[in-house]
Amino acid sequence: MDTSSAITEADERALLDSIDRWLTKKVAPVASRFEEADEYPRELVADMCEMGLFGALIDPEWGGLGLSALTYSKIVARISEEWMSLTGFFNSHLMMALIVQKFGTTAQKDHWLPRFATGELRGGLALTEPGAGTDLQGIKTTAKRVGDTYTIDGSKLWITNAIEGDALAVLVKTDPDAQPRHRGMSMLVVQTRDEKTGVVPPGVTRGRKLPKLGYRGIDTGEIGFSGFVCDAALSLVGGEEGKGFLMATGGLEIGRVNVAARGVGIARRALRESVAYAQVRQTMGKPIAQHQAIQLKIGEMAAKTRASELLVEDAARAYDRGGRVDMEAGMAKWFATETAFEVATDAMRIFGANGYSKEYPIERLYRDAPLLIIGEGTNEMQRIIIARQYIARNPN
Repeated sequence: MDTSSAITEADERALLDSIDRWLTKKVAPVASRFEEADEYPRELVADMCEMGLFGALIDPEWGGLGLSALTYSKIVARISEEWMSLTGFFNSHLMMALIVQKFGTTAQKDHWLPRFATGELRGGLALTEPGAGTDLQGIKTTAKRVGDTYTIDGSKLWITNAIEGDALAVLVKTDPDAQPRHRGMSMLVVQTRDEKTGVVPPGVTRGRKLPKLGYRGIDTGEIGFSGFVCDAALSLVGGEEGKGFLMATGGLEIGRVNVAARGVGIARRALRESVAYAQVRQTMGKPIAQHQAIQLKIGEMAAKTRASELLVEDAARAYDRGGRVDMEAGMAKWFATETAFEVATDAMRIFGANGYSKEYPIERLYRDAPLLIIGEGTNEMQRIIIARQYIARNPN
């Protein structure tokens, strides 16, 4: 379905302006403190719930904003310019929600989506495990059907909203012996904590919050299931086993648009800071912006940042048109995230010792950028996906 006209241009401007005001007033003064302490920013998460960001891509029928991917990518880029971690809270949540919205039964949509849209229930997509990352077919977590319930056993790692969240879409093996392996995989949406009392149900173990180089403040963690029982009708997305791998890879498409947009935000901020700094920092009696060596860097940074913006727009528009967009999303994800890392690195070179100091935002941008190259499918895998799809679309 084409959602590109979900809101008017005036509505989009008003929404982006309100987010800009929030970033200036509420986020900018505290981002460094939360990031350095690796502390969960509860008030900012509550703000994002109030602004509707946890329902950004959920249809208005269930209380969401029903935004297009294009508008969503603009929101993600703007927030990432200030503090990238904030975009992760609602990105993983929305990947979970869109799986229910796209593939769920009517009863599942009615049960989950209204609470997902408001952020009353917040969660994420639980795919990766200690021994399975890019190779999702290598997961070991199982779900066994017993009458009207499933019993889940296994563990998940590197899961966003695993500690502070309330629900997860969990990729499991319902037929571990199936060949090819993806035919034995299913997606179950389960509640991992009571959103009102905070009580964790029997069979769920919340593990540690993972210490990370960057992307701090957000609760990336591990979660275990041991004899956890859930209702089959509400949990098995679509009511049919064996479709989980397709749902997981489909959910990653909007995730890759999100990650690419994060790359745009980081590159924009690093470029903006570099241009401003280069005009006031002087060496040899003149601003360093007048030195050719600095101009060469800024010229390349500016061109690659703009190219990233255009690739993200292209991927978002393709997503809004519907159909398969793994090539477009892969192109945007690969180029924009590599650009983010390169531009952040060049910004540190331009800033010199000041770029290495926590008094400037460059060192945080430099630490946040590498995650984007790895998350939502490594960039090595993106290039393979791009090539395969390009060849398939251009047969000899």
